[in-house]
This record gives sequence, C-alpha cells and structure tokens, in this order.
Amino acid sequence: MPDELTPDCPRIAPIGLDGVIVRFGETLSEPANRAALAFRAAVERDMPEGVEECSTSLVSTYLRFDPLHLSLEALTTALEQRLSAEDWYAAPLPEGRRLLRIPTVYGGDFGPQLAEAAQAAGMQADAAVEALSGARVRVSAIGFAPGQPYLGTLPEAWDIPRQTGLTPRVPAGALVVAIRQFVLFSVTAPTGWRQVGRTAAPLFRPDSDAPFLLRPGDEVIFDAVEAGAWDRLAADPKGGIVTEPLT
Repeated sequence: MPDELTPDCPRIAPIGLDGVIVRFGETLSEPANRAALAFRAAVERDMPEGVEECSTSLVSTYLRFDPLHLSLEALTTALEQRLSAEDWYAAPLPEGRRLLRIPTVYGGDFGPQLAEAAQAAGMQADAAVEALSGARVRVSAIGFAPGQPYLGTLPEAWDIPRQTGLTPRVPAGALVVAIRQFVLFSVTAPTGWRQVGRTAAPLFRPDSDAPFLLRPGDEVIFDAVEAGAWDRLAADPKGGIVTEPLT
C-alpha cells in the first residue's frame, strides 16, 4: 500500500439505514482516488441484487441499497470479498475516460484573484498561468452542485489554503484553485476558493441525455486563451472544448 494511505483502509462503514461507504483513504491522494473510481466501476459491472445506486467521492465509493431485499450484513460480506480479490490502489482506471481541452481566460475580470493565488504559490502571475494551463488533471469527483467537478492533483506549489472569508459570487464557468485542486463552477455561487480564470464549459445540461459534461476519471487541460476569445467561446454550445478518448 502506498505510504500516503491510511493503514486501516480500505474499510466499510454503514451510512444511515440504506447506505454503505467503502473508504480508501482519509485524505485525497492519487491511489485512493484511483481505487474509489476503479471499485465503483467494478461494482457497476456486476451490481449486487438489491443495490440501487453507486457513486464516488474523492476517496470513497458509496452504495445505496434496498434493506428490504438486501441486508447490511450480506452486502458487507460481498464487498469484503471484492476488496480482497484485487489491489484496488493499483487497479486500472475505468474504461470510457476522455481528455478534454477546455479553453480558459485567465486573470483580469475573468480571474480576479489570479495574482493573489500566484503570490500564495510563490510565483508571478504569468508563471502561474503557464503552470495552471500546462497541468493535466483528473476529475476526482463531481459534487456540491450539478455537474461540478473537483480536479487534481496540482503540483505542490499549489497547496495553498482557501480564503478565510467568502467571495459572495463567482459565475458559472469560474475556475478556482486551492489545496492542490481546481474546482470548475457549474452554477453561480459563493466560494472560499480563489478565482483564477473562467471557461464557457457547459457543465450542466439538464435537457441532455448526458446532463453532466464531465465524469469522474476524465482528464482535463485548461488551455489559456486571450480575453478576446471570450465572445466566441460563449457563443459556442460546446464552449470551444475539444474532446478525445483515452485508452
């Protein structure tokens, strides 16, 4: 097991009357996130009868089950058997993942806290844009708002804290950064993270058969573009995004 993982993980714990969580770590790490994603994919390929939903957070897999048709004890036993059958921390990531290149305008009105975030990371704003736009990050989880991704892990320089207060409002498409992660906002909301850029990515499409643009396990590069490109990107239903499959 990698050194950064918690010794007593993976472990199984009940959540309420109809839920179980399989935890692969206490803090975010690449192996723990990989294990959560791979384990969820394996469960979904062969869903135990009585399990109604399966999802992931940063380092865990959650299962919701029907307690009238499946007991907690039986589900726990089945999960323990699956956990012991493979090293989930080294398991392949799920199939069907994609690489998305998302055009991003950094700084200025589109990233009003870029300079502040760059200073916290120990670099000038131009160097920060180069570092952030050159990072290739994985969608670790979807949460907080519909289709909203958490992405990481950024280099250690970006292990910067969140703000002590809240920014009252960031727009949909805001790219924010803290604690070695990006969050890309799908809706207008307050945040304690620093906004470094903005995209026109259509993260939440409620009328689509696939309402969430991004899925856990996808990889993203936030390519830097000039502010003058914004009107074109905003008019594009795809936000200028280029997608390719990952093998």
